[in-house]
Amino acid sequence: MTGPRTVRTVLGDIGPAALGVVDAHDHLFLRSPALSAAALDDEGAALGTLRAFHGLGGRALAQWTPFAMGRRSERLTAVSRATGVHVIAATGLHQEVHYDPELLRELRRGDALAELFVAELTEGTVTGDDPDGARTGPRAGMIKVAGMFHALDDHTRWVMAAAAQAHHATGAPIGIHHEMGTAAVDVLGLLHGELGVPAGSLLLGHLNRFPDPGVHRELAAAGAYLAFDGPSRAHSATDPWLVESLVALATAGHASQLLLGADTTAPGAGPGAAYLLRTLRPRLVRELGPAAAESVFAGNPARAFSAPWTP
Repeated sequence: MTGPRTVRTVLGDIGPAALGVVDAHDHLFLRSPALSAAALDDEGAALGTLRAFHGLGGRALAQWTPFAMGRRSERLTAVSRATGVHVIAATGLHQEVHYDPELLRELRRGDALAELFVAELTEGTVTGDDPDGARTGPRAGMIKVAGMFHALDDHTRWVMAAAAQAHHATGAPIGIHHEMGTAAVDVLGLLHGELGVPAGSLLLGHLNRFPDPGVHRELAAAGAYLAFDGPSRAHSATDPWLVESLVALATAGHASQLLLGADTTAPGAGPGAAYLLRTLRPRLVRELGPAAAESVFAGNPARAFSAPWTP
């Protein structure tokens, strides 16, 4: 695809340079019966998160909550407008455990899943969990998919094939949840190697949870974006290795591919979006220098989330 690249936000398409400082992977709204923690469904809390982030210089947040997981896409426009923070909404599908089997059977008819993704990217997101429901939400600006722990199951392969179809139809970037940071090489092999999605359209998430420098370098060498998200999540390998991993990749020449996100999945689960700027940004400035830190927070996400949208 050729043509000018733009970022698709809930308030409309904008130029990449207008995105500003970005929380590249987070959730304002999220719900699943498979998650034991309380849902993120409080609009007041979402407004508070965005205002705190904005107060520290944050200007954009990518909500990776996919279809039928309580993403409340119809409210994202309001919270974005009220706070001055650009919000990128997601279409896509998570692991099988998060969905009603009947819904998945409905989505397995023909190309229904790829068609849903394309429609949400180009026409507007469906409100609620009905894929045939009214498209009253804003257009999605990315696709979210998920791998399994050290594996890709049939559900994963089906969803990723649909995501690749949607990418080829629209140019949309694809963000990937890697369970505990694993199977990223397998995901890259499927989406990029087999399904032909350019590596530069892939945002490989949760790599801080699997701090293997050799794997990180292999993924970066292919040209993908590497997302380190969920700082200070107690159940994950995060802060003790986070800055060290970023420094190692930057030293190896991959500073232009690094992304940071807070990945808040429940009330009180982690320090939130503001932590990225209040605590991590000064550390990155010290370790990498101001130019590289600016790239991680602004330049890299501006490229990662932009696309030559069709249509």
